[in-house]
Amino acid sequence: MASPPEVLPHVDAMQTALEAVPGLVVYLGGAPTDAGWSPPDKYAVIYPEPGEAVRESLADDRTDFMGVIQITCVGATWERALWVADRVRRALSGPLTVEGRSAWRPEDLGGPPVQRDDDTTPPSWFVPVQYRIKSTTA
Repeated sequence: MASPPEVLPHVDAMQTALEAVPGLVVYLGGAPTDAGWSPPDKYAVIYPEPGEAVRESLADDRTDFMGVIQITCVGATWERALWVADRVRRALSGPLTVEGRSAWRPEDLGGPPVQRDDDTTPPSWFVPVQYRIKSTTA
């Protein structure tokens, strides 16, 4: 019986794909809150969920993985937030590379309209986009 899939290699694969985009800064689980931190004019934040182990067959071996990962695209202007969304979409247009697994292309689930965040100084713009990821044993 095979081991159930782990979420962290999938998150790492997504982070690696996004960090390969020239000019894109990527954070995991939130932007820094350190005193003196100054946000870049555009960046992406990965918010993963734990996903789920899914049945591979009627034998009930739960070796397939499925989950949703949100990428929040942030910019100093709404145009920059959409620039990030475009680069994220391009970076995730092919299958992820997850060691020991075969992964589908992430499925773009879209998101709400771009929104202004007046709780940041200076105000910023953001749009959360969600992607469904799936993989099976290689």
